[in-house]
Amino acid sequence: MLAVDDEQLALDDLTWLLTQSESISEVLTARSGEEALRLLNDRNDIGGVFLDVQMPGLSGVDLVKVLNNFKDPPVVAFVTAFDDYAVHAFDLNVCDYLMKPVAQNRLDETIRRMAATRAEAAGITTEAGSLARLTCRTGNDSYHVDRDDVSIVEASGDYVRAFTGETSHLLHESISSLTSAWSAAGFIRIHRSYLIRSSSITEVRTTDGRRTVIIDDRELPVSRRYSRLLQDHLAGLSGRT
Repeated sequence: MLAVDDEQLALDDLTWLLTQSESISEVLTARSGEEALRLLNDRNDIGGVFLDVQMPGLSGVDLVKVLNNFKDPPVVAFVTAFDDYAVHAFDLNVCDYLMKPVAQNRLDETIRRMAATRAEAAGITTEAGSLARLTCRTGNDSYHVDRDDVSIVEASGDYVRAFTGETSHLLHESISSLTSAWSAAGFIRIHRSYLIRSSSITEVRTTDGRRTVIIDDRELPVSRRYSRLLQDHLAGLSGRT
């Protein structure tokens, strides 16, 4: 595993958290995108990268664009103090998007996702690979929520609410990570607070320049930031019919 951050304190914290995972045998570090690229070129056994986004020189976004040209690119998770890069994470197919300071349980979940993503790339199908089923906990009880039953995901602080019809389920996930994990399953981000299943849209409305979508009799806003993404996504769907 490779941890990349230009701030030494943040890098030390992330490295220590990674060493607490039993599934990681070695943690390499880099203080810049350029140093990380050299390591990744020299070694072919780095399967995952936890990558800071804002760095002098070669930024995290720039590095991911380079890595996507690799024959066997590592799985990447962005780690940042800012939430302005979620669209980049979606566009670049980054595995996950973690906000600083990173909690151990949140990091462990990302490590599992990275392993599942690598397994899928190798042709090994796993349930966790596509996060097809999530665990919801209520007190001491837990139950599963199937991705295929979800139509709307709404951000709720450090959690999200997944809506299956009129029922909502509180999940300890981030909307950015679900955007990355579920995009291949037909989900699309329309707002910083909403991720939706595009096939569940019954109507798209534009009133006074403001766009909304109707899903399960709910009218949800589409922010300007995601409006073009939605438009291109729906045009792609109609082009395949």
